[in-house]
Amino acid sequence: MKVLVIGSGGREHALGWKLAQSPRVTIVYIAPGNGGTALQKGLHNVDITNLYALADFAEHEKIAFTIVGPEAPLAAGIVNLFHSRGLRIFGPTREAAKLESSKVFAKTFMKCYGIPTAEYEMFSDAPAAHVYAKAKGVPIVIKADGLAAGKGVVVAQTLDKAHRAIEMMLRDNKFGEAGRRIIIEEYLHGEEASFIVMVDGKHVLELASSQDYKRLLDGDQGPNTGGMGAYSQAPIITPQLHARVMSEIIWPTISGMEREGICYTGFLYAGLMIDAQGNPKTLEFNCRMGDPETQPIMMRLKDDFSCVIEHALAGTLDTVRLEWDPRTALGVVLAAHQYPDAPRKGDRINCIPSQTETSAIFHAGTALVDGTLVTSGGRVLCVVGLAASVREAQSAAYEVIHHIQFDGMQYRRDIGYRALNFNE
Repeated sequence: MKVLVIGSGGREHALGWKLAQSPRVTIVYIAPGNGGTALQKGLHNVDITNLYALADFAEHEKIAFTIVGPEAPLAAGIVNLFHSRGLRIFGPTREAAKLESSKVFAKTFMKCYGIPTAEYEMFSDAPAAHVYAKAKGVPIVIKADGLAAGKGVVVAQTLDKAHRAIEMMLRDNKFGEAGRRIIIEEYLHGEEASFIVMVDGKHVLELASSQDYKRLLDGDQGPNTGGMGAYSQAPIITPQLHARVMSEIIWPTISGMEREGICYTGFLYAGLMIDAQGNPKTLEFNCRMGDPETQPIMMRLKDDFSCVIEHALAGTLDTVRLEWDPRTALGVVLAAHQYPDAPRKGDRINCIPSQTETSAIFHAGTALVDGTLVTSGGRVLCVVGLAASVREAQSAAYEVIHHIQFDGMQYRRDIGYRALNFNE
């Protein structure tokens, strides 16, 4: 059968890579894909981004099912469109995707249904926002309401930075419509983790836990990014905490959406902050798989992913029991020069090693130009190592990285350090 993955990042490369391993799948189309998916066996790039053209393509090619990778097509209603055409697609509708596309909707929803999250206030008026920030003090978090390509969150450690973030969003209109309203919320102390599940409308299937690293520099310093690395399994997600997250966050979200008249299907990602006492709070919801969490998660999944998706589309996720490689998968993102502010494009990428049983390289911001692989975005590659422990997976990933070169390449050298505090 033919399947379609929509998107161009490392998440989509990993999803397509896993789907292509199925004996049931003849070809995986990636729309629009990247330089790595163009080179990957079993994958085929399709230069289409228009939603209606994508639906036409799926219909013409008799695509068995479509998976949506990034948030923008979900917010634009691609699932609604495909459903109206009788096409099978895994993802939330435009209405359900507001959990991610609107921070105001998500925070109001969480407050209404008792889902633990940070205290907050919403503002569209800059002077009132400045007064509130000054009264609350720092550290404090400023968030644009809408989608801002992973750049709409500022963690302000000083009042000057908080005031500049408010001005940037509400007065300078840096994020356009996405920043016309902002959320100012308390800064939560603790350790972050990613909790990702699949939902078929009634049933929930938990994926392996993971933990990502948002800050650009070692030691969690520097600006926020889309993610500089991740690993799975996350030892901080103990069985007890797993049960609490399901009962206090995931199930109330699904049932709350139902009470709002919305049937949630697709991936649901809860970004968690876990305090010193082990209490989880919800930092954000994403209505898709995480990036770079998808890369190590797919590296560990032993099941035929196409079968899992078909169960999700059939509403039978309650019959699925996933099998995971017991080893740790750890991914390190290689980013372009001057990422995240103004990433440079067009640098030639050299010496990418071949995939092995214990390592894989997933492309994100890459392109093929006259047969040459070059950088085309901020996060360029994600190198994943698979090994018996976090430390060994770390070593495996960094050993591969030492062979890769492009001008201005930057990456963190401490991905996985939090997990090293736990017994391996």
